[in-house]
Amino acid sequence: MKTDITDNDARAYEYVHFEKVEDKPKTSVWSCRNNRSKDELGLVKWYSPWRCYCYFPAVQAVYSPGCLVDINDFIASQMKARVTHD
Repeated sequence: MKTDITDNDARAYEYVHFEKVEDKPKTSVWSCRNNRSKDELGLVKWYSPWRCYCYFPAVQAVYSPGCLVDINDFIASQMKARVTHD
């Protein structure tokens, strides 16, 4: 479940939050971080061979179904934003 936050370069969910770490000409790179520990779990970035945003794990981790839903929801929101800006 997404929560409202005021920073346009961050998105918070129940288990993880995303911080923008880089802007590219057409896409952005986001750091996925654990809400409790603030540790980086991975990156969400554009994957050209598949022509979509994908999640790239930074560490070996165990993800609950709820956490995976959060990551999926964030990727879907970035894909939607990309389509509306093209």
